[in-house]
Amino acid sequence: MTNPFDDIAKNAQCLFIIGSNTTEQHPVFGMQLRQAVKQRGVPLILADPRRIPIADYATIHLRHKPGTDTALLNGLMYVLITEDLYDHEFVANRTEGFEELKAKILAYPPERVAEICDVNAEDIRRAARLMAAHRPGALMYAMGITQHTSGHGNVISCANLQMLLGNVGVAGGGVNPLRGQSNVQGSCDMGGLPNYYSGYQNVALEASHKKFEAAWGAVPPVDKPGLTLVEMMRAAEHGQIKAMYILGENPALSDPDSNHVRRCLAALDFLVVQDLFLTETAQLADVVLPGASFAEKDGTFTNSERRVQRVQRALNPIGECRPDWEIISDLGQRLLTAIWPELPDAIAEAPHGHWDYMNPVEILDEIADLTPSYAGIRAHRLEKLGSLQWPCPDEKHPGTPILHVGKFTRGLGKFQPMGYLPPAELPDESYPLLLTTGRVLYHYHTGSLTRRARGLAAIYPEGLIELHPEDAARLGVANGETVEVASRRGRVHAKADVTERVQPGVVFMTFHFPDSAANFLTNPALDPVAKIPEFKACAVRVSKCAV
Repeated sequence: MTNPFDDIAKNAQCLFIIGSNTTEQHPVFGMQLRQAVKQRGVPLILADPRRIPIADYATIHLRHKPGTDTALLNGLMYVLITEDLYDHEFVANRTEGFEELKAKILAYPPERVAEICDVNAEDIRRAARLMAAHRPGALMYAMGITQHTSGHGNVISCANLQMLLGNVGVAGGGVNPLRGQSNVQGSCDMGGLPNYYSGYQNVALEASHKKFEAAWGAVPPVDKPGLTLVEMMRAAEHGQIKAMYILGENPALSDPDSNHVRRCLAALDFLVVQDLFLTETAQLADVVLPGASFAEKDGTFTNSERRVQRVQRALNPIGECRPDWEIISDLGQRLLTAIWPELPDAIAEAPHGHWDYMNPVEILDEIADLTPSYAGIRAHRLEKLGSLQWPCPDEKHPGTPILHVGKFTRGLGKFQPMGYLPPAELPDESYPLLLTTGRVLYHYHTGSLTRRARGLAAIYPEGLIELHPEDAARLGVANGETVEVASRRGRVHAKADVTERVQPGVVFMTFHFPDSAANFLTNPALDPVAKIPEFKACAVRVSKCAV
């Protein structure tokens, strides 16, 4: 996020949420947004195919078809440009590429966008005018726009819109991705992406290569970036990857086309899973390592607003489980001695090449030593201040609440025109409905924790498929009736929830429950740039189950 939660809640004069079920997936921040609407009268524009709970607070709800986000965003920008409502000063002084953007945007008048998105053209105009009249405005998005084959373009379009409005680098504004899992921001920051070292230092740059080679003694070649999740599974299927070590993840339920994922995992010579419970993925493993929960370990988490916070152990690990860093450190030392009984000089002399950590403070010190954006984030400072937001380049720096104040990292912000691309798979005669997926308030991700909580399981005990009444009537399906949902990749059974939360022709499912997980159906087609799979749009067929 470019802006902190509190800043948005207190200072934003307009709120635009696209592809985020905020009140269910980020309940605390969702509450702050509701309060901004109710207590300060801030207008809220919501763009979401479903009538999610926060729609009750929206001034305008744009219920566009899944996978049409770029067209919708371009339509909003068309109104801003053609009605001369954009921030001329910001565009002139802080950006480049406006004329190229304008040329692309002029192909997306609201009437054309209305046809693509199945929304009212006048609502698009009203929304754009509202954004222009109430500035600064904050834009929030989540996986509802990223998990598409056009995900990269959707995010770029959000940035284009906010720069056009002059809503970047100011209090109450920003482009604000709400991260979907605890510490997923920290995971990316620490090099969890296949083409970056920590702090987004590109593995392809010679300077990065030399820096980490000096620190660790050995690193992969410059021209050998890693693979993304779906790419790794495909490589395993073809024997190009022989072993996997999966930590705190349950791809047997969370990855698209789950039947295929399980075949890929079965093709491995060796699978290690480190987790709290015997998840669906752990059941396929050759070795299961018992990790500790957040309450049983020390370290740091980095949240959506780039805030690094201390995590301190509240209880001792139960049974044989151990903190993840201890397990990884032990594995690292054993691998070193297995590969090199006598360490090469480059590793022996490297300051951080030995995996001999004594505690998480030493790990945080290594992070600070090697990561410019975390350089001033040390345990003693977190102990004193409670938290720090990166970039924090030295130990005197107070952290950075708002990004891009005064100038962008690259100097001028660059408009990048994006055209609309439909989902990789659309409904047809065989599979006439469009499936979109997500989570509900009562369960989290694959339910490894929440399905074990009796109270939550009692409230939401099984998987449902949301069907519009028109579709249910056409199919002869009654509310609560079990149906079969099929795609070109698999089939599951779920109870029908006949509701107007979804539009005609669109159905919604979660992936929380193993017997009715949407990811047995979803499409693993990838965004060509971000390599994220298209969880949010695929064609399905719904039919009554045989008695």
